[in-house]
Amino acid sequence: FFFQATPSNGAMEQPAPTDADAKKADKAAKKAAKEAKFAAKKAAQEAQQQKQAADGAAKPAAPKEAPPVEDPAALATAYVNPTPAGELKAMSGPMAQKYLPHEVEASWNAWWEASGYYRGNSDPADTRPKFSICLPPPNVTGSLHLGHALTVAVQDLLARWKRMSGYNVLWIPGTDHAGIATQVVVEKKLKKERGLTRHDLGREEFLKTVFEWKEAYGQRITMQLRRLGCSLDWSREVFTMDEQRAASVKAAFLRFHKEGLIYRDVRLTNWCCILRSGISDIEVEYEDLEAPKRLSVPGHPKDRTYVFGRIWSFAYKVDGSDEEIVVATTRPETMLGDVAVAVHPDDPRYKQLHGKQLVHPFVARKIKLILDPVLVDMSFGTGAVKVTPAHDPNDFACGRRHGLDEITVFTEEGKMADNCGMFAGMMRFDARVELLAELKRRGLHRGEADNKMRLGVCQRTGDIIEPMLKPQWWVDCSGMARRAVEAVRQGELKIIPAEHERTWYAWLENIRDWCVSRQLWWGHRIPAYFPTVKGEKVEVVVAGSMEEAREAVVEREGCAAEDVSLVQEEDVLDTWFSSGLFPFSCLGWPDEQAPDYAAWHPTSLLETGQDILFFWVARMVMCSLQLTDRLPFSEVYLHAMVRDKRGRKMSKSLGNVIDPLEVINGVSLASMFAKLDAGNIEPKELAAAKKMNEEEFPLGIPECGSDALRFGLLAFCGQGRDVNLDIARVVAYRNFCNKLWNATRFAFLYLDAADGQAPFRPAELPAAGGAANLPLLADAWILSRLAHAVKTLDAQLTAYDMAAAVTTVYEFWYKELCDVYLEAVKPVMKQEDAAAKHATQTVLHACLHHGLRLLHPFMPYVTEELYQRLALLAGEPRASIMVAPFPQPAAVAAWASEEAERDMELLASLAASVRTVRAAYLKGPLERHAPEVYIVCRAPAAAAVVASQLETLAALAKSSRSPPPTLHLVAEGEAPPAGCATDV
Repeated sequence: FFFQATPSNGAMEQPAPTDADAKKADKAAKKAAKEAKFAAKKAAQEAQQQKQAADGAAKPAAPKEAPPVEDPAALATAYVNPTPAGELKAMSGPMAQKYLPHEVEASWNAWWEASGYYRGNSDPADTRPKFSICLPPPNVTGSLHLGHALTVAVQDLLARWKRMSGYNVLWIPGTDHAGIATQVVVEKKLKKERGLTRHDLGREEFLKTVFEWKEAYGQRITMQLRRLGCSLDWSREVFTMDEQRAASVKAAFLRFHKEGLIYRDVRLTNWCCILRSGISDIEVEYEDLEAPKRLSVPGHPKDRTYVFGRIWSFAYKVDGSDEEIVVATTRPETMLGDVAVAVHPDDPRYKQLHGKQLVHPFVARKIKLILDPVLVDMSFGTGAVKVTPAHDPNDFACGRRHGLDEITVFTEEGKMADNCGMFAGMMRFDARVELLAELKRRGLHRGEADNKMRLGVCQRTGDIIEPMLKPQWWVDCSGMARRAVEAVRQGELKIIPAEHERTWYAWLENIRDWCVSRQLWWGHRIPAYFPTVKGEKVEVVVAGSMEEAREAVVEREGCAAEDVSLVQEEDVLDTWFSSGLFPFSCLGWPDEQAPDYAAWHPTSLLETGQDILFFWVARMVMCSLQLTDRLPFSEVYLHAMVRDKRGRKMSKSLGNVIDPLEVINGVSLASMFAKLDAGNIEPKELAAAKKMNEEEFPLGIPECGSDALRFGLLAFCGQGRDVNLDIARVVAYRNFCNKLWNATRFAFLYLDAADGQAPFRPAELPAAGGAANLPLLADAWILSRLAHAVKTLDAQLTAYDMAAAVTTVYEFWYKELCDVYLEAVKPVMKQEDAAAKHATQTVLHACLHHGLRLLHPFMPYVTEELYQRLALLAGEPRASIMVAPFPQPAAVAAWASEEAERDMELLASLAASVRTVRAAYLKGPLERHAPEVYIVCRAPAAAAVVASQLETLAALAKSSRSPPPTLHLVAEGEAPPAGCATDV
């Protein structure tokens, strides 16, 4: 096309400037502006100097006062919701000029919940297809973080989508009793407020205190979930230690034991000396030490640190000889429990010592020299390995192979035991220091070196984990694991993304027995009893109650009931045991006649983070197959881990955990600092966390609302990739909400009834789109794009491709409906042709109606607000968008029009060229001029499209600072005026 500026106010017509002219003028303008700025600055300085001289002497400038920092959460905090809880929000007033999340999102969740929209129906007469999902129960101890928010954003998206698609939906909420975490929190509270330990209270009184704490502080999570708009069936809310779940846990334990899968044995466990309990693998965090590092250790003197990341060598003397064998260890204090030194049977260095014994320097015990090709790599170090079966997994296996003694050298509190000679009673790492010094004094120390290592640390207490031999209860998982593997291999259980199948197979095909006992008080007490008959101990018995246990002992031992005394096992079950039953215990199992169990087991989907694929997902599958003979769900969707902007795991110890409510309501930097100060964070990490917050959120986090947070999290949710969450992106989606609000508000102005009649009544849309049925190209095009969005979104949600689904619905609303269509229809909305105007109004209404329903599962609050206002505008009864039908591809397929999309693409390309050339040439005063645009089309078909859509093209090509251009279609064989700027 050819482009010519149109003069105004009688100015002389000038030829269009060339590129060189434009660059020259731009350069001159910048230079002049710079010189003017410098002159103004110099003049101001001179004036200030003259004033100071007139005052007699220059006075020191007063320090500038920092402007008051506005609290981003002030509006949300101060807002008082006028709608009574559970009632429908009144909308008699006009639509607000500005999008305010706290006002828009108020009232809706309470009304949805009160209206029963969240409830699943277990009635067998309900023939709708079912969709059911369990919320991974968050720990009752604290509050949700952004990782939880991602989980519920995904699950609520799916629940709302299925519900709108005609499904009978059940989404079950619950919280986990979190045995270790809760006990630690309450014990700290007891110590701080009353100076007591749990042992001071006693078991019964302590448990009563924990339940009181749970009732007082455990509701924050449910408040957060409601604020996020989660459409959970709250009438079915469960707690993993409520009465029904306790019955489920007991029934599962008894069944496993009856089937020979649960047994008691003395084995190694991850021991936390602060908790005085074994813990699961998932509760152990690992610190990779690349170099030696000094650390303080809980339970040890606070003014001392101990070195880790070193390896020490020392010698054992051969009994009756001057020869010696040198061994190395990163845990020298464990040598007090050594019972052997292993060498490879083929190692020539030790052939002459086969069958010999070694002398322990500190305890009256001889050390065996054993031959073990499994434990020993003779090419590593000296080729000799110290063996401590009671405190190392590899040594334990070696000891069992050779029938070695298993000598425990630590107490439960982490002190050296009475069998440790001169080191007895010392804390274990103090003993390390003293033992190394004593080895040097006795001439047995042979050196030390740096050694890279992984240090296991208790997630809850920060204590260094100690492998300890303890009598524990174990579950034989081998058979259950085989069934779980086959379920995936045979396609009965689908894991999404499929790449996680490799992890599934690797874990389950190499599974070890599961330690399910914990030395705690808070949790499900193991239903096992230690009996004595006439004062003599007999074999432990597992039973549902003490009465049942007594009957079992009487029958087994052939004794009188009065001769039997019973003491129940003190240990409780691992939290993961009750969590492993959750998908069916929350439905009423073991009562298989319970209506919910009959209607909903197995559930449809398990959606959770990929980090607990084994610890929770695999255990649910194993338990369900064993106890119900059915899978607990047919699909597993694993979303990525949420990390901070720098890619670090969200962790309280790093100070980078963000509460969803801080993003929803906004939070000041001062409040963020106060939360960090109140946390248990190392000084170095505290300083780093404050610096990070100050750099990223100098003014705090602005109020974003639940919708923007959900949308932002889902936008990051690409399958298989970790989420490095940038809060600035979430803020950008808050701006999208604002765009949505303003554009819809503007569109409502177009829906005023023709001829002043109200309310607006949409007409019936034609059965098919395209130019044949919709004369206005923009109408045909937007319906085609809507059909495309519906089809694409359906496929993406079916495939759980959340990030792509966000892009689809965002682009329809932002780029197509708002940026193009609303601009393109402006000319027709100004026409006097009532029929043409009403036809476009009908299309606009259809786009808003369908578009809001498409967006609702992602952004429930703002879409409900706008949907209700759209109903009022059209004189329709108010009903929730939650129960409106989700647009289906088949229903809108006829609107697809390749012709309309091709023709609109031509107009969009022309409009973009006009805007580009105008931006290059019409600057400064010329920017407000309406250019004359001459279009030359060589193809007759393209010329016909342009000729019929000049008004639409002009609307799309206009600038926000100038009137639409005047368009001329140059006839075949003619030429545009000379001197025009061109673009091809």
